[in-house]
Amino acid sequence: MLLYDYFRSSAAFRVRIALNLKGLAPERRFIHLRRGEQRAPGYLELNPHGLVPMLVVGERRIVQSLAIIEYLDEKYAAPPLLPVGAEDRAWVRSVALAIACDIHPIDNLRVLQYLERELHVEAPARDEWYRHWIREGFRAIEAQLSERKGGPYCAGATPTLADVCLVPQVFNARRLDVDLAPYPRILAVHEACMAVPAFADAQPSRQPDPE
Repeated sequence: MLLYDYFRSSAAFRVRIALNLKGLAPERRFIHLRRGEQRAPGYLELNPHGLVPMLVVGERRIVQSLAIIEYLDEKYAAPPLLPVGAEDRAWVRSVALAIACDIHPIDNLRVLQYLERELHVEAPARDEWYRHWIREGFRAIEAQLSERKGGPYCAGATPTLADVCLVPQVFNARRLDVDLAPYPRILAVHEACMAVPAFADAQPSRQPDPE
């Protein structure tokens, strides 16, 4: 098992958390996104999307963080990252997808670079774009999480796919100085998760390739 990774990628951060929770330690190779290594011909031959993470298992290459995480959850059952009931599974996926589909893609590095390089959006406006979409997403997620009680994590007593996606997005928000005071439930979940070694050890500052 081989993981193509980049310390600051929140999508790769998700996969590192899931791997840690499952007790898996794949070989790793690092693709420096800010240096454009993801666009190198050799990497594009392996992954035409030109993104990280990518998990290689034998001869198979799996891309997209949620696809990788669900593969790991199906292949390595313990601990499960999705609840048993269909309704609860859908709820957990809805939180994860709100982050992975609604917030993260429009704040991704290539989008920010396009805003700056092609549309000539200046850095302060670009950063406000980033913060705006986090605030929009967190407002809804805060309300969604506040409806559920009974444990320190998004869906109760154990971490799920929702927590795996939420923690990296909180890191992104803090890096851009988003005021998180309006989101006490999100902050509480983040604090609970970061007390778990699988989450703490996956954070960017603890990777072999940080700047």
